Order: sequence, then structure tokens, then C-alpha cells
Amino acid sequence: MTKYILVSGGVVSGIGKGVIASSTGLLLKTAGLKVTAIKIDPYMNIDAGTMRPTEHGEVYVLNDGGEVDLDLGNYERYLDVTLSKDNNITTGKIYREVIDKERRGEYLGKTVQIVPHVTNAIQDWIQRVSKIPVDESGEEPDICIVELGGTVGDIESAPFIEAMRQFQFRVGHDNFALIHVSLVPDMHGEQKTKPTQTTVHALRGLGLLPDLIACRLLGRQPLESSTKDKISMFCHVASEQVIGVHDVSSVYHVPLLLQSQRIIEYLRKRLNLANLNITEEWVSKGLSLEAKWRGVTKGCCHFSSSIIVSHSRSSRQERLFDEVKIVLVGKYTDLKDSYMSVIKALEHSAFRVRRKLTIQWVESSDLESSTQESDPAKYHDAWRAVVGAGGILVPGGFGKRGTEGMILAIKWAREQEIPFLGICMGFQMAVIEWARSVLGISDAQSTEFVPDAQNAFIVFMPEISRTHMGGTMRLGLRPTVFDRDFETWSKVRKLYGGSEKMWERHRHRYEVNPEQVQRLQESGLTFVGKDEKGERMQILELKDHPFFMGLQAHPELCSRPLNPSPPFLGFIAASCGQSDLEEQIQEQLRSFHPPHPEHSMVSEEALRTSTQEHPIANGVGTMTPPTD
Repeated sequence: MTKYILVSGGVVSGIGKGVIASSTGLLLKTAGLKVTAIKIDPYMNIDAGTMRPTEHGEVYVLNDGGEVDLDLGNYERYLDVTLSKDNNITTGKIYREVIDKERRGEYLGKTVQIVPHVTNAIQDWIQRVSKIPVDESGEEPDICIVELGGTVGDIESAPFIEAMRQFQFRVGHDNFALIHVSLVPDMHGEQKTKPTQTTVHALRGLGLLPDLIACRLLGRQPLESSTKDKISMFCHVASEQVIGVHDVSSVYHVPLLLQSQRIIEYLRKRLNLANLNITEEWVSKGLSLEAKWRGVTKGCCHFSSSIIVSHSRSSRQERLFDEVKIVLVGKYTDLKDSYMSVIKALEHSAFRVRRKLTIQWVESSDLESSTQESDPAKYHDAWRAVVGAGGILVPGGFGKRGTEGMILAIKWAREQEIPFLGICMGFQMAVIEWARSVLGISDAQSTEFVPDAQNAFIVFMPEISRTHMGGTMRLGLRPTVFDRDFETWSKVRKLYGGSEKMWERHRHRYEVNPEQVQRLQESGLTFVGKDEKGERMQILELKDHPFFMGLQAHPELCSRPLNPSPPFLGFIAASCGQSDLEEQIQEQLRSFHPPHPEHSMVSEEALRTSTQEHPIANGVGTMTPPTD
């Protein structure tokens, strides 16, 4: 029977439940177990697709087109699994399911209530999804980690807490464990336990008893033994059940921190894992995974950012690495979680090339002339960063704000031969920049910004709904076919191992105007990758540039610590130097393997039928533009 580990949080939100859940899952995989994960988000939205990035962080997209919480990205990266939209539960999804059942008369005329109908729906959902294979084995997972978003005591979380209280009895004591993550603040050098005592008391009052208390410390100071003993005494757990999670040089060290406190040994006893049938093959895979992860963590402390990341580093280790400085020119730089997967993809690639990654964040609107007038200091700081960049990255986004700044940064990268990578909107802005600068069409535009533009080089996709927002973009895994005419020189094709096709996840409503493609290509802008029909432009690349690449897809979503995203790897390597790029290209040609399950790499038509995308014959009506 599947074992379940619930990860809950107390005191404050955003203290690292997702990283702790993912790290626990990784350690279980190193023990030879098959692991899956579910994230519960108590908000009323059906999914994360209609929320601004600044509202809830990045919208993470799965193979099936599910637009989900960014923590599912953590699970896929750490566990190297492929999840579905059902691995993200929201209050909206649960209520919709219950109401649909009521409308169909499945409750046989009974009064529909939170208990038992909503709580049963939650439990049934978890049990159903926990059985779905998520890795290359094709077998039912041994362990399902369930992360409950928010904090204990939230009104929104109450039905889920009650559902999990019931669930522990449904599956049995040996099959259910609870890790409660709580904040232990440091006040003038003294670690305070009262917040943890209070949240554990509240949790116990709701019928859930923590098996492990993960004490989150916001600083480099580890959990003191006296603090641990006090929490053990007042929270009614043994000392071995209290673990400390202090700040480390990188989140990739968290699994090792948990391992050093014997968390797996405890879970092995608590969940009676010895009774699971773990084959020698999976034990061997687990040991190999642990060795590879330890190898990665030797270099992953080397990241910094001019705005938000400033980890302390060993000066001895730091001298072993050269720096690669990347400037990210985006629209949502006020909340770095908006670009979580982009950051991770850059980190994974920096691991591979053994460089210390420095990310400088530039708000794209700061590069525009209007900022020069309103705030000259901010304008000059932004341009100073761009001019000094080793590589320039323009990620995805929606809305017109800041797009002129993106175009200016792209123009600088193209003309000054600075490595450039454009993702989704960055790809589209590169097309517009080329049209303006090379073709001389000064009013080249996207119909996203100017609906009646006379020279529209980016247009609304004809099959996408104009009346509904949720799940109506081109979503999920899609193939790209490389054009054979460019195979001798295309860097991106070589980075994908020289294959004829590659698969990446998409999330967009707009595309390159098919009527302008010939004009663009004749002027020298090469589209080296297209959809299977050859109608939709998906990758652009410049032949005589050190590295200038744009993708309509979001390759960052499939990057893994041990298998970096090919475009990001090429971009980071090119930002280090041409010899580094050539070295990585040769390595990719020898050893690249896609991160997707074999059965998912099929035709677009087959993929479309299984995704959450909702195409229509002809877009009709009007659609409110996405919030900027």
C-alpha cells in the first residue's frame, strides 16, 4: 500500500515547506523508493493560470497543460518525475467536483456538506492521484508526499486539515506520517520556541499529531540542542523527532542537511518501510542518485544576485570557479518567484560548466527613455548592467508594459554580439526588434499591444478562445521539428543531441505572423525550428552570432539539476566563452537524453487530445487582456 507523508506549516507562510517536502522525497528516492507528490493550494481558483506572477509567483506548466503552483516545479526537479494537473489540488477544483456530482444526483438527494462530502472528495482525490506512475518504472509509487499550502489555522485550510485528520485513519497508522514545518525566530541571539509550541498545539487540537517537527531558522545558526530539547518537551515528541533547517549556501544542500539528522532512518521505522518490496535495481539507482547529487552540491553554493541572493561562500571554494554574469531583463523583477524556473535552469547549467552564477535583475521599463526623464539614476544603473553583461536573457510575460525596454536590450545583444536567450515573449520581442532594426519597419508590433497594428509581426493564434482566460492558451508539451537546411550550423539542434525533433512545454496566445515569415527569413532571421506542419515558428537563431537564440516554448520548465535545459546550457556556456560552448555542444551530442517519458514524445495531434488546452474553430468575441 502507498505510504503518505503530509507536510504542513505553521506561524508564517513561505518558510520552505516545498523545499523540505522535495528534499524529503529526494532522500526517499536515494533509498530506492518510488516517490510522487501532491500540492494542496487552499485558494478558490481552479488553477494558477489566471493569476499574475506577482500575485502567486511563477505559473508552472506541466506536460498535460496544467497551470499549477510553482512548488510542482520543485517536485519535478528534485524527484525527476513527470506530474499531471491532478497533482495540484485547489479548493476550486474540489468544490467544482462536488457541485458537479450534486448536479448529477450522485449524492442521492442528501444535503451536501463540507463533512463528509468535501472532505471525502479530497481524500478520494489524493488516493487516486497517488497511484499514478510518474517515473520511468511505470509502476505505482511507494511514497506520496502531500504538501498543504498556507499555515495551520487559515480559514481556507480547514476542510483540508479535517480531510487529512480522517485520512490518517483511512490509510492506517503505518501508512501516514506528518512533518510540521514551523518558524523558530532568533531574537537577540536567543532561539524562541513559543511560536512552534503554539502552532503544534493548534495542530493537535485539530486532530493531527506531528511525527517530525522541522524547525526553520532564518539565519546561518543551526538549531541549538537546548532549543531542540525544549520543543521536544513542550510539543510531546522525542528529541529525534525535532530537526533543524537553517539557511544554507544553496537549497540543493537541504537534502544533505536533513540526511545528516537521520530523517530517513526515522521515517523507515515510522512507516515500516522495510516491508516494501524494493528491488536491487532500485537500490542501485538510489545509491547512484545520491552520489550524483553530492557531486552537484559541491559547486551549487556559487550563486549570487545583485538584488536578492547573497549567500556566504567559502573563499577557498570560490577561487575554484570563474564567474558568469547574466542580466535578466524582465517585467516582474519585484517578485523573483515570478521567474523561479528560469533561475533554476540557469543554476543547473552553471553546475554543468562549473561557474559561479551571478544574476543581475533589470526591470525592462527602466531601460526606456521615459525612465531616463523620470529617474535618471535608475535608467543609468539598468543600462550599466546590460552593457556589462556576459549574457542577456529576456523571459516570458504578458502585456505591453516594459516591452520597449526588452527590445532595446535585445538590440544591444544582437549588435554587440553578446549571448542572448529569449523565452516566449523574449522570442517575440526579438522578432519585432529584427523587423524594426533590420527590415526598417519602425511600427512593427504585436497585436497583443496594438490590436489593429498595420505591421503586425506577432499575432493572436487563430484557434485560441478570445472569451475565456483559464486553460485557453497553447499549453503543455509540444514537438518542434528542426529544419534540415540548417543542421550543419544550428547550435540549438546540436544542444538537443542533434535529433530531428525536440519536445518542450508551451504557454502562449500569440505567434509569429505566418504572412511575415518569408520576409523575415529572406532578410537573415532564421527559424530553425517549426511545428510539425511547418506553419508555426518556434525557434529562431542567428548563424553569424556567438549565441543568439529565441524559443516560443518554455524550456526552463523541464530543466533538471542533473540534466540541464539545452538552450540554457548553451546560453550559459556561450556567456563563459566560445570554447566552453563548443565543449558543451560536443557533450550534448554524446550524451543528451530528454527528460520526458518515452510515451509523451508523440505528435502534436496526439498531445493536444490529452492536454488542458481548449482550442476553438475560430476565435470570436473579445477577451480582456491579461493583467500586466
